[in-house]
Amino acid sequence: MLARADSGAPNKWAITISIMLATVMNSLDTTIANVALPHIQGSVSASQDQITWVLTSYIVAATIMTPMTGWLAGRIGRKLLFLVSIAGFTVASVLCGISGSLAEIVGFRLLQGLFGAALIPLSQAVLLDIWPKEKQGQAMAIWGAGAILGPIMGPALGGWLTDNLTWRWVFFINVPIGLLAYTGVWMFISNNKHDIPKKFDFFGFGMLTVFIGAFQLMLDRGPTQDWLNSREIWTEMVVAGLALYLFTVHAITAKNPFFDRALARDRSFVVATVVGFFLGILLYSSMALLPSMLEVLMGYPVVTTGLVMMPRGLGAFAAMFIVGQLVGRVDSRLLVAFGLFLSGWAAWMMSRFSLDMTAGPLIISALIQGLGTGLIFVPLTTLAFATISPIYRAEGSSVFTLVRNLGSSAGISIVVALQTNNVETVHSGLVGHINAGDPNLAMQLAGSALNPSTVAGAAALNGEITRQSAMVAYVDDFWLMVLITVAVVPLLFLMKAPRAAAAKPDPANVVHE
Repeated sequence: MLARADSGAPNKWAITISIMLATVMNSLDTTIANVALPHIQGSVSASQDQITWVLTSYIVAATIMTPMTGWLAGRIGRKLLFLVSIAGFTVASVLCGISGSLAEIVGFRLLQGLFGAALIPLSQAVLLDIWPKEKQGQAMAIWGAGAILGPIMGPALGGWLTDNLTWRWVFFINVPIGLLAYTGVWMFISNNKHDIPKKFDFFGFGMLTVFIGAFQLMLDRGPTQDWLNSREIWTEMVVAGLALYLFTVHAITAKNPFFDRALARDRSFVVATVVGFFLGILLYSSMALLPSMLEVLMGYPVVTTGLVMMPRGLGAFAAMFIVGQLVGRVDSRLLVAFGLFLSGWAAWMMSRFSLDMTAGPLIISALIQGLGTGLIFVPLTTLAFATISPIYRAEGSSVFTLVRNLGSSAGISIVVALQTNNVETVHSGLVGHINAGDPNLAMQLAGSALNPSTVAGAAALNGEITRQSAMVAYVDDFWLMVLITVAVVPLLFLMKAPRAAAAKPDPANVVHE
């Protein structure tokens, strides 16, 4: 057992640093490319909705491969799986950095996600093995900080790299981190522990993979294919629905289903997982929208965009430490509810953004959203696993992560699709109120750069209408986030109260206890 080999060894800090480098590298790549998207978009000649595939392809690949982590670790061992994952992720990062087309970078981002999927659950398992039980809370605090701060701090680092070097360095930065992590794991983890082998449900995994792939493809391709007016979208929708149906029937009837049915019978776990799906939407959707709004619409330099988004990380960092002292003393459902309140408040502030605003509202809303995210993450995980027997922890963690990642990728695609469609709708509505022959309008715009009586003026006026339409479309997306936040809050109280959970024979909050 790895725990017996290393828990008292002097190299446990070296192991912790090594695997946390891998964790941060993986979690950072979920968002580090966000602020660079407009630059990547111009480099590979992609449209607004197509360039988001750079984000969603990575998340989808990681989502699909995460449930295989336990099975692979049982076959080849944790150490070897760790080394293969780090090496593959680092090589895929280099390939992303040298990509010359949209197809190449999306393909290599998929490869990144496939190799990186095992890093988060493996790092958590190894940390729990090498630290004695009385210090596992400290170890999980370190792990949680790396897992949550990576995606939140990504935009700031990505902005600096893009401005001072090129967008390609948001991927090349993984090379030194990957080499250090690989060397540390190879040198300091002395025991190639194998998890307990479990029969793998390949049919269930296959149906789940087909569902996720077809569903995500439908969301990503919908805006360019005119949604249900397209035969392709209908095909993808039918394939996704059929795969989900077969997966569900198989999960109910199979002797050894992909996910143990005991998880579905635990009300708190199911509700927390549903809330996690919406948390994925709220966290990643705004981080996908803001860079393009700031850089393309408002003319912010890429490094400024990263700095403006940095308070989100500072807020999450502060909240993670605060909530660690409150979990166990305050009803975790109330902590999550307060975190959702802060997230909803931040989304409401974003729904009041305008083209002539200063950076103040951006910074304040980012800080509040970070605080909300940090308050939600730990207590929600605690609630999810509070009533689950320890034997289902690893499997439950895979389900919880998979659903949250699915919410992240679906959320990005949905809000970008809505933003793209709303720009056209609002533009048509505004143009309908403008009549070039209106004497009042001609008098107001006479002598200005927007005078519609000249060719240049008409083009400038259309450009300004498009700009205003885009801002309205962004605001509509932020309003959607407010509504989602409000709708999620009542779900929290369907979960069992923490005290009732504590009375169970096997109390555990697994991840962060």
